[in-house]
Amino acid sequence: MNNVTKIVLTGGPCAGKTTAMVRIIEYFSTRGFQVYTLPEVPTMFSAAGINYLTEDKSYFYQEEKATLQTQLYLEDRFMEIASSCGKPALLICDRGTMDISAYMSEEMWQAILIEIGTDTIKLRDSRYDAVLHLVTAARGAEKYFTNANNMYRSEGIELARELDKKVAAAWTGHPHLRIVDNSEDFEQKIRHVLSEISRLIGTPEPIETERKYVVEVTGDIPKAIESEITQTYLKTDADQEVRLRKRGREGSYVYFQTTKKRVSDSECIETERQISPNRYVTLLEQADPEHMTIKKIRKNFVWEKQYFELDTYMQPALGLSILEIEGVREHDEIKFPPFLKVVEDVTGNEKYYNYNLSLKR
Repeated sequence: MNNVTKIVLTGGPCAGKTTAMVRIIEYFSTRGFQVYTLPEVPTMFSAAGINYLTEDKSYFYQEEKATLQTQLYLEDRFMEIASSCGKPALLICDRGTMDISAYMSEEMWQAILIEIGTDTIKLRDSRYDAVLHLVTAARGAEKYFTNANNMYRSEGIELARELDKKVAAAWTGHPHLRIVDNSEDFEQKIRHVLSEISRLIGTPEPIETERKYVVEVTGDIPKAIESEITQTYLKTDADQEVRLRKRGREGSYVYFQTTKKRVSDSECIETERQISPNRYVTLLEQADPEHMTIKKIRKNFVWEKQYFELDTYMQPALGLSILEIEGVREHDEIKFPPFLKVVEDVTGNEKYYNYNLSLKR
């Protein structure tokens, strides 16, 4: 299924997902992709008579379990269809598995996972190539907030804001979570979505700014999702970089192969795909002897509607902490959290690239 890129489009109520879906279909269909869109399962269930507002806990448990099971089933069947269509395909899911967790207690969510035989890391990190969170209009574009385009939506502005935060928290930890906010007009918001997908599949689109800072951690990081990352560089041609990454914790891991290919002095195309554990072990045999394996602890968290990645290195550069923010535009303001002290802006400083940190000296 390597010809299929699977993306979750999520966010709070009235975030623009419906419009984004249409634009995604139009934009990528004309660029040679078969685009499949998986409808939002809770909306399907609500239309069929399911009452998600019930106060009957037993009934609520059963309908949420059925929602998750149906989400998994539909995704798997759509992936089978997409993988046999004969050309590169995009599967865009209108919400995904982790959205379901935002509407119940952690205890109920864990009980459902145990009953159906899975866990959060598998559902969040290994099922999707990217997650695009469109921030609700209730946060920054209040005058556009409305329930008129969804008869099953009844949230007010305050509840919409709260649900937006819960959904973002549910996906925090995914290696390619991008938060698309309302800092610009709606057209720019949609273009940001198209740009993120273009980056993921390797089509030649302008790459937005990536910012990096050496930091010191001065306090506790609230609601951070922690992962162990092992990164290995492979022997390859001079104009490209290929790395393997193992990510997860406590025995549950997912594996990725990433290729960066420079097409000009100012443009680099990056593609990433998930690989099997067996493929990962096989490719390790091609490890570049001039590079050390990188081992680091990553903490993902959201602060002031911005998504941060904090990497603390265990090998090499023991103790080095780098804060990374991807998907921001040149003029975007970074709101640094109070529990981090910025030591140095190292954006564009090749000394702090993982590739160079791993070089044997």
